[in-house]
Amino acid sequence: MTDLHLPVDLETRSAPVTLRRATENDLAALMALLSDDPVSASRGDVASPDDERLYRDGLLAVLGEPGNELLVVTDAASSVIGTFQLTRIPGMARRGSTRLLVEAVRVRSDLRSAGIGAAMMRWVVDVAAPTLGVGLVQLTSDAARVDAHRFYERLGFERSHLGFKYYVAAGPGRLLLSPPAPPVLR
Repeated sequence: MTDLHLPVDLETRSAPVTLRRATENDLAALMALLSDDPVSASRGDVASPDDERLYRDGLLAVLGEPGNELLVVTDAASSVIGTFQLTRIPGMARRGSTRLLVEAVRVRSDLRSAGIGAAMMRWVVDVAAPTLGVGLVQLTSDAARVDAHRFYERLGFERSHLGFKYYVAAGPGRLLLSPPAPPVLR
């Protein structure tokens, strides 16, 4: 991921933004972004100060993995307004193709529909994927995120798979993650 030249400015419909690597100093803003929608909140991402250590541990784990990149988008005031994680996955399938997984895509709720998410995803497809030599960009999206599905399809992503999850029991170093309650979408 070191081949990605960051920071970089992205053009949006509203105003230019900057895409850069996340740092530990972004923790509070990242927690707020993860809790800024009903689907994430239904999973327990509520940005509770009691969970700060858990989020910090997760952030440091992502930052410490060479095949991962956690990126943030900032506005002119350097406030974090968006984020996503990239994971480069070498593989055997598709004749040894390498994939780029995009996860935890978030844009601050008051700034959605301003072209920020589209600029982020265009950068992934047009810059990150070719730079990293990947043959496929993939992502998953919770079934409840119908608006997000339309967004990704408008950008050229195709529905192709059905995902499954298995919740592993708690143990050393693992939280008990139970299936989330269905979100209440309005």
